[in-house]
Amino acid sequence: MEIEFIFKIAAIGIIVALLNQVLSKSGREEYAMLTVLAGIILIAVMLLPQLSSLYEVVRSTFDL
Repeated sequence: MEIEFIFKIAAIGIIVALLNQVLSKSGREEYAMLTVLAGIILIAVMLLPQLSSLYEVVRSTFDL
């Protein structure tokens, strides 16, 4: 994994955490939960190609 990819995930996490805090403090718990859910889905979508690449490397390494 490249360090830029890790920084992107960290930036998304920080933004989601800030939005969660702001929305929770203003009484919008439903929107705060949706924001967290959207952040998790976004990161999962970003990780899928990386996991696929890892799977291919493991398969080729162990000749599976």
